[in-house]
Amino acid sequence: MNQGLNSKTVNSIIDEMGLGDFSQATIRDIQALSRQIEEKTGEEVIHLEMGVPGLQPSEIALKAEAEALKNGCATLYPPNGGIPRIKKAASDFVKAFIGVDVAPEGCVPTTGSMQGTFATFMAIRHAYAGSKQDTVLLIQPGFPVQTTQCDVIGLKHESLDIYNYRGKALTEKLEEIVEKGNICAIVYSNPNNPSWVCFTEEELQGIGRLATKYDLLILEDLAYFAMDFRRDLSHPFLPPFQATVARYTDDYVLWVSASKAFSYAGQRIGVTCISNKVFHRTYAPLKEKFGVGTFGDFFVGRLMYTLSSGTTHSVQHAMSALMEAAVKGEYNFLDDVKEYGRRAKFMKDVLLANGFYLVYDNDMGAPLADGFYFTVQYPGMNDLQLTRELMSYGIAVYPLDTMGSTQQGVRICTSFFRREQESLFTERIKQFHKNHGC
Repeated sequence: MNQGLNSKTVNSIIDEMGLGDFSQATIRDIQALSRQIEEKTGEEVIHLEMGVPGLQPSEIALKAEAEALKNGCATLYPPNGGIPRIKKAASDFVKAFIGVDVAPEGCVPTTGSMQGTFATFMAIRHAYAGSKQDTVLLIQPGFPVQTTQCDVIGLKHESLDIYNYRGKALTEKLEEIVEKGNICAIVYSNPNNPSWVCFTEEELQGIGRLATKYDLLILEDLAYFAMDFRRDLSHPFLPPFQATVARYTDDYVLWVSASKAFSYAGQRIGVTCISNKVFHRTYAPLKEKFGVGTFGDFFVGRLMYTLSSGTTHSVQHAMSALMEAAVKGEYNFLDDVKEYGRRAKFMKDVLLANGFYLVYDNDMGAPLADGFYFTVQYPGMNDLQLTRELMSYGIAVYPLDTMGSTQQGVRICTSFFRREQESLFTERIKQFHKNHGC
């Protein structure tokens, strides 16, 4: 057989699932497809499609959560804004590893950063009701669910692919967009999902300047906290710190997740860190409609209450313990996740040696970091074709077409890739290149 799997069988499964050319497929659609292919062909699929952590969490978290349950926390509703322990721990963690001050009251645990982003978008939707500033600008490519969240709540949004805009050009392009007057917030991840590019201090300073000049909120998704492995960001209270816009403006909301950096995705917890200024900012529409005027009180007292009545009690203790240990220097949370960088380097080397090329290929002239994600393409194919074709070789990936990118290519996630799959991956990619190379 000249392919990893039986292509006829694979195509039949794709057709049965109604995925067509994959242009409307979600990440979970691709995952479900790959599982079906494994089941029906009996062949192993190498799963590079899902951004789900594949490492074991620290015993610190497991012990803290077990103790909290043993002590009876399951019988009590948690406060909507979080237990005091996690609010203080998050405030200290932000100070230690980002180098900025966010008061404990502004650190609100959520059911994963997903709920944090959803609640923030809802708050913005209501806070800017009736205003000309009624649109968020998503810097792309990005996490597609955030676009869906905006659509679900009826929040207007625009997009900018950063492929051709870095450095000064990025700030200039952003200003060209926001000076029209309809943008109320800018959203991005840093490091970026899926490209893994990291904004420079110059770029963040420019974004912060625009926030102040045009009265914008900057929503910074730190799902891959401190995972730019080109610099050692693991030492509390010592530079270098996690790059952030928060050093250049007071108009920000940060989303810090336990899923990737702490490998605690299954328990669904993150912390939304609302700047002191934004937390206490009053919006007339919130006061008029809900009787609560400030952004922070609305976020906690109306949104977190109605969405879930707070975040699972026991897991707040788990994340608190992780952050407390990191702040004290007793737990280097980056030691374990550096494994993602090793996997990325291996796969990049194999792919680049067999005709593939990086799509988002550098960071302002510097080599791209090896981390949780990277993006590649193969000559002569668009991203949807490449996604489907790689599936026939038992390799599941995700097309950039669905992530707001204007470029052709696919996202590779390193989280589920195992050492024992290295030879199989190499064999399949070599065979792919042999069959498709010029």
